Amino acid sequence: MFPTAGSHTGEGGSDVHIVPIADRADPALADYLGLTDVVLRRLLEPAGGLYIAESTKVIARALAAGHRPRSVLLQQKWLEELTPLLEDFDIPVYVASPAMLEQVTGFVMHRGALASMHRPTLPDPAELLRDARRVVVLEDIVDHTNVGAIFRAVAGLGADAVLVTPRCADPFYRRSVRVSMGTVLQVPWTRIAHWPDGASQLHDAGFTIAALALDDGAITLDAFAAAPPERVALLLGTEGDGLSRGALDGSDLVVTIPMARGVDSLNVAAASAVALWALRVESLRSATWH
Repeated sequence: MFPTAGSHTGEGGSDVHIVPIADRADPALADYLGLTDVVLRRLLEPAGGLYIAESTKVIARALAAGHRPRSVLLQQKWLEELTPLLEDFDIPVYVASPAMLEQVTGFVMHRGALASMHRPTLPDPAELLRDARRVVVLEDIVDHTNVGAIFRAVAGLGADAVLVTPRCADPFYRRSVRVSMGTVLQVPWTRIAHWPDGASQLHDAGFTIAALALDDGAITLDAFAAAPPERVALLLGTEGDGLSRGALDGSDLVVTIPMARGVDSLNVAAASAVALWALRVESLRSATWH
């Protein structure tokens, strides 16, 4: 049984507007239709200023980060858990059966809840670099899973921020947010408007750019981590081809992770975690953002 359309009063006395959904063609569900279609998502999210937060945990992290929801779509069993978090927002909460949710989204919603969120305005790179000591730069990484996993490593291993190049996959894409366990919503990040010319912003802020790549002139990660510069920008390249020639030319040095048994390299997300662990800064282990 679904609740009838109307309002639910939470503990704080605010009303949450519950709207039962019985028709996948309901125009109110436009934000949630065809979530498995990458082309539609790219058209909808950046142009419409939206992203999708999936699961009650990720929605809670988005709200804690100050992001504003436009609506929520969920199974009834998650209503009680999410209602206290939504009390301050005058938005519709659409409730549907698991079968209806699958028809709308195109996949089985094991986590039972989605929220259409307004995208926050991205900060200027100079703002993120001002007080940072460890940042990660993602050049044209196209796999959303890798992007999400890198953000999770950044969050867990104490780096300060992430910069992504213009052609890098969208960190706010649903899969990236999910794989990151919501840390994409916590880690400060922004896009560099021009690349590789944008590397000059890092140098101007006093960063040493360390490109993680295979190169005859590379130094090993353990040698670099033994006495790293105070401010390091770790540069990671796209899957398959790695870093562009322009990115390598703009770097101060190339760092490689020594491998065994004929393996030349790690997946870019795994490599980011290894490098961030080696370059961790003691004072950053308790991050200043939440």
